[in-house]
Amino acid sequence: MDLKLKNLNETKELAETIAECCSKIKSPCVIYLVGDLGVGKTTFAQFFIRYFGFDKVKSPTYTLVESYQNDQADIHHFDCYRLTDPEELEYIGIRDYLKSNSLQLIEWPELGKGSIANADISIKLSGNGDSREAQILFESKLGRSIQKCVIG
Repeated sequence: MDLKLKNLNETKELAETIAECCSKIKSPCVIYLVGDLGVGKTTFAQFFIRYFGFDKVKSPTYTLVESYQNDQADIHHFDCYRLTDPEELEYIGIRDYLKSNSLQLIEWPELGKGSIANADISIKLSGNGDSREAQILFESKLGRSIQKCVIG
């Protein structure tokens, strides 16, 4: 699924649509956010997380993971940009974050290869300014069920 996002509001709408569809599942779901520096991966994640009622959403660039939990969601936002070795994710217990009804948003997943779960959805962002392109791959059975909701 390839989309052109003309402005920040369209990025917000896409993030909220995917979040709404993910809110209906009970299985763990892994979403990769892929793209160069400055293409909007963290912004997309912030809009996604805010959909679930969290006002203060921080970038996990320095902490590696920020978690958000309430009655509606159990979300873990990872940023692997500063990893020196994927094994660092094992030290923080990344597998423990992947439990039923949880959502993982993972920026820079290629840097955590071998330690992170396979993606259900991969979102590759590119572009500059307010205009972006989003290439979305629904990579698993769960991902394809979310795709039906997104397109719906």
